[in-house]
Amino acid sequence: MSRFIVIEGLIGVGKTSLCRILRDEWGAELILEPSEDNPFLSSFYADPDRFAFPTQMFYLATRYAQQTQLYQTNLFKSLFVADYLFAKDQLFAEQTLTGHELELYFRFARLMTESVARPDMVLFLDAPTSVIQSRISKRAITAEQVIQPDYLNALRRRYYSLWESYDQAPVYVVETTDWDYVSEPEGRKRMLDLIQGYLDGAPPPDAPRAFKGMADSQLRLFEES
Repeated sequence: MSRFIVIEGLIGVGKTSLCRILRDEWGAELILEPSEDNPFLSSFYADPDRFAFPTQMFYLATRYAQQTQLYQTNLFKSLFVADYLFAKDQLFAEQTLTGHELELYFRFARLMTESVARPDMVLFLDAPTSVIQSRISKRAITAEQVIQPDYLNALRRRYYSLWESYDQAPVYVVETTDWDYVSEPEGRKRMLDLIQGYLDGAPPPDAPRAFKGMADSQLRLFEES
């Protein structure tokens, strides 16, 4: 039976790196966010009001195509891992679109939701906003360098609001500030053991429990101005 894991988080937090580790260590099939292929992204970061709608509709269409392929795939692959949850697409839409554009977006999104795969678990990686900004700076992706703390804080609040109501799979929030699972073998093993424990229903004793009703306390840990 195939398993489907979603790794989520703010921009630059390390979700795609973890997905690639799961590919290398466990042979997972990757489903990666199409951010680098979005022809509107650089323009959106420079002028959000003008380019928000084409940027969001490109993401919606591309994510839907990926999810439909996963939904219809054969079962020869035992593990799939994605660096985004399809439901999160609406978070960006709600933050960047208004009026008729937002209404039109939701008309399309509602039609697509029924045909996407349901994950077995969602792992949400987080860290203080200043840490995430530092990681964005190190990534040196030109389009991302204009991202402001207020944007990250607002997006995080929308994520936590989604987690409060999300009932399709358990959601686990993991603090990654001092957790180097990319270059440190011990950190990598610890992360893999955590994920395996969640999948087996027997996580390590110190593992974060499933997220419900913890939005306020979590936001106080990570939100900064």
